[in-house]
Amino acid sequence: MLTHPASKYRAFAPIALTDRTWPDAQIGRAPRWLSTDLRDGNQALIEPMDLQRKLRMFELLVRIGFKEIEVGFPAASQVEWDFVRQLIEEDRIPEDVTIQVMTPAREELIERTVQSLAGARRAIVHVYNAVAPVWREVVFGMSVPEVIALIDRHVRQVRALTDARPETDWVLQYSPETFSLAELDVSLAACEAAISAWGAGRPIILNLPTTVEAATPNVFADQIEWMARRFAGRPEVVLSVHPHNDRGTGTAAAEFALMAGAHRVEGCLFGNGERTGNLDIVNVALNMYVQGVAPQLDFSDIDAIRAEVEHCNQLPVPARHPYAGDLVYTSFSGSHQDAIKKAFAARREGDLWAIPYLPIDPKDLGRSYEAVIRVNSQSGKGGMAYLLEADYGVQLPRRLQIEFSQAVQRAMDVQGKELSAADLWSIFCSEYALQEAPALQQRRIAAREGAQGVAQTELSGRLHWQGREHALQGSGNGPVDAFVNAQGAATGHGIRVLDYQEHAMGGTGSVGGDARAAAYVELRVDDGRPVFGVGMDHDIVSAAIRAVTSGLLRATRSQATAQHPAEPALVA
Repeated sequence: MLTHPASKYRAFAPIALTDRTWPDAQIGRAPRWLSTDLRDGNQALIEPMDLQRKLRMFELLVRIGFKEIEVGFPAASQVEWDFVRQLIEEDRIPEDVTIQVMTPAREELIERTVQSLAGARRAIVHVYNAVAPVWREVVFGMSVPEVIALIDRHVRQVRALTDARPETDWVLQYSPETFSLAELDVSLAACEAAISAWGAGRPIILNLPTTVEAATPNVFADQIEWMARRFAGRPEVVLSVHPHNDRGTGTAAAEFALMAGAHRVEGCLFGNGERTGNLDIVNVALNMYVQGVAPQLDFSDIDAIRAEVEHCNQLPVPARHPYAGDLVYTSFSGSHQDAIKKAFAARREGDLWAIPYLPIDPKDLGRSYEAVIRVNSQSGKGGMAYLLEADYGVQLPRRLQIEFSQAVQRAMDVQGKELSAADLWSIFCSEYALQEAPALQQRRIAAREGAQGVAQTELSGRLHWQGREHALQGSGNGPVDAFVNAQGAATGHGIRVLDYQEHAMGGTGSVGGDARAAAYVELRVDDGRPVFGVGMDHDIVSAAIRAVTSGLLRATRSQATAQHPAEPALVA
């Protein structure tokens, strides 16, 4: 790269539009959309579509809701011609859809293009020629008057050919190609020449492309507002824009252009096209949607649309592509996950959408919430808790989340890969000994009146603990307290309950097929550090008893590990 790039490149000159109004405008309704996937998009493919893939793409565009579709360049090849004829002859074009075909300003190509449309109910003939200085002077060796004369001659040819076929409702689209790089007065003269040759008062689309992005999108907006003022009050003129993405600002250019007075937008699904691509219509449409503006295009099954486009184009849509990529609704970061989890918990049906890091509800596009939070080495306790709650119905207390996240991090350090909800559940079951913690057999619970009229719970049963069968008998102010007292007496451990929580279970996972209740107990055993136990069972009392035995089992294992640090830990 050059140390002084100004020696080779020049900055694009700003537009003298000091009274511009577009920065204060808002997009309040959808524009007219034109898909150019079958023409501009197709010519940019490594392997252009065959007839079958073209037809699949056309049908997809119709399902999405496009009313104007550029279907090809029929004078360019037999495949292009055959496709246009197939659509017309097999009556595949819905009555509310208009097809558009493209041709350069050349007599023989214009004639063949109009012939290809024989029998169409309605059609747009798109004629273009380059008007910017380097194309005029270097590529074609023409002066401005010669360029204007060319436009006049070829548009008159289109008019004569189409007037001879009155069975079709004809519209002309004229593009001063390379508009974004041309002098505004030259572009205006070219457009006026096209209008005059087509016939004043007849419908015409003036398509103003950023054939090559060469300036910041605000400059393009100034260019569009400058042109829009010249055609204000002329309802037969539709101003269309066709942004490319050479600078990576095609979406901004289209949005600014709409704010500046454009009526119509051309582009491709997911931004396919030459070089860095055409405007991504999905991006612009869904940007409108999240601002409360109906885009009049249906992307409610975005994954199916993406799959069909990938098949037709034989090109992948990147994982980080706005709105449609595999990972665009996924958070790995712990702080992001915590914010999302809390916002989902606070949200009520009918609330305005306000979820951190999710500008759109994935469900509106046919996505589930399953992939919103995924866990890797950058994740935190909130993300892990979210996945376990979403898939397995467990609602972990905050301190338990902190404790469990340490176990997950240990596993992550060993495996070094993303962990799924199933992976987390496996670690959770192992860490909290859900399959090992014994249940109380032959359980009997009775209530009695204790001293000073305080109700007491009597509990008895048999517990298999560390290879021995223990007969338990204890009392307390509830079943959990009674069991703790009984188990402590039987096993010789001093057990103190620091916290206890419980809930009914949802989700798809369980320790057993009939688990319906979950209990979490924080214990201090033999004055050691606090430790959690987790229990799940068909009723809440059984779940609570399992939670206590889970906690005691974990505490005794931790004590054994501390006494013999050279031995491998028994807890996963």
